[in-house]
Amino acid sequence: MKYNERIRDIREDHFLTQQKVADLLHVGQRTYADYESGKTRIPVDSLLILARFYNVSMDYITGASNVAAEYPKK
Repeated sequence: MKYNERIRDIREDHFLTQQKVADLLHVGQRTYADYESGKTRIPVDSLLILARFYNVSMDYITGASNVAAEYPKK
């Protein structure tokens, strides 16, 4: 699964709007929609924010793994 599909699926699983996630990332809704559609690549720092927020590993959120492991604790 591609990361843009994964971030959309996770957002929908949490019943969040694109606007809510865009606010979390401090970007516009249109920018976030472009991340989900694959038109624009999401910055790594934004992926880290989403991984922490959803409590999933970077491997999962990027689509490198299909195992929804928890975000590593400090």
